[in-house]
Amino acid sequence: MKEKIMAAGIMLFEQKGFSETSIQDIVDMLGVTKGTFYYYFKSKEELLMDIHLRYIEALLENQKRIIEDSTKTIKEKVFEIVYMLIHNIEKQGRQARIFFREMKHLNEDHLKKIVEKRDLFRYNLQLLIEEGMRNGEFRDDLPPSIATLTVLGAANWSYQWFQPDGKLSDFEVAKHMVSILLEGIEKK
Repeated sequence: MKEKIMAAGIMLFEQKGFSETSIQDIVDMLGVTKGTFYYYFKSKEELLMDIHLRYIEALLENQKRIIEDSTKTIKEKVFEIVYMLIHNIEKQGRQARIFFREMKHLNEDHLKKIVEKRDLFRYNLQLLIEEGMRNGEFRDDLPPSIATLTVLGAANWSYQWFQPDGKLSDFEVAKHMVSILLEGIEKK
């Protein structure tokens, strides 16, 4: 039932927004009582926190797996991370939209936990980019922090425009995005 409550919350938060969704809306959608909701969650905000945690922890786990893969180059790992983010939007678009759009509704303690995990994801990517700069795969005349934020900004914003049923697949979008990010759009 906890998973069903989370799924209903995700659907309603994405459609109506966190503020406009009530606990009553969630339980009405499931045909259960508020008592059922409160058995699993203390509040609507706790449900939102669980959605955020599940989203960012899955990203961190997948990022770790990619970074630790010794068979791939740094460029391939950056591609895999960008692809993971875009693919995740295809598979979990609602959660991605909630993660970016509804974070402002978390209380201070919950927000701190999410921001720490989000920053860890950014820091891990920056370490990877710095390694690519040291080993000669990437230019070393750019600030690694700006390179990292540029990659993340492009990939994370794709939740706004990427259409899973569009002309290009998530893999093709990631491939083109990484090519633009790493090679630019200037004609050689």
